[in-house]
Amino acid sequence: MNKYLWLAMFVLAANVQAETYYRSIDKNGKVHYGEKPVEGADDVAALQARAAPNIDETLPFETRRAKEKYPVTLYLADECAEGCKQAREYLLKRGIPFTEKKLVTVDDVEAFKKETASDRLPVIKIGKTLLKGFLQSQWAGELDSAGYPQNASYGFRAVVKPAPAMKSNNTQ
Repeated sequence: MNKYLWLAMFVLAANVQAETYYRSIDKNGKVHYGEKPVEGADDVAALQARAAPNIDETLPFETRRAKEKYPVTLYLADECAEGCKQAREYLLKRGIPFTEKKLVTVDDVEAFKKETASDRLPVIKIGKTLLKGFLQSQWAGELDSAGYPQNASYGFRAVVKPAPAMKSNNTQ
């Protein structure tokens, strides 16, 4: 058991220090791990350090499943101070991963109006469902129906992804 604990600690430390490590088995059958293979070893294998996990891999399972089926997009603007702030904080508190589309330019606003048929913020899109204005009970019901957890997992923090600029049909 002690040997496995040592091996696990070494592998974890190896991921921090370098990209490639080697496992070498010498002529006596003793296993060695290090940044270089042991000279004269009978068996040598290169071990790759594990890459950082994809953001989605760090999501709790139920959140990841809901995100795949019902991605969340939050539309907001600086002029929508308190309502947008409450909406954003609510999503973060629940641990909901979402894309944030901030309306900055006139073209952004026009594209938003065309996409959502709304001129009221905040707007949330859960899958294909649009909810206009922040009403916590309404948002909670839709997020629950989509399968998102009601509370963020312990220690989990949602990642907010800024969206690329919205496109309008105006060509100049």
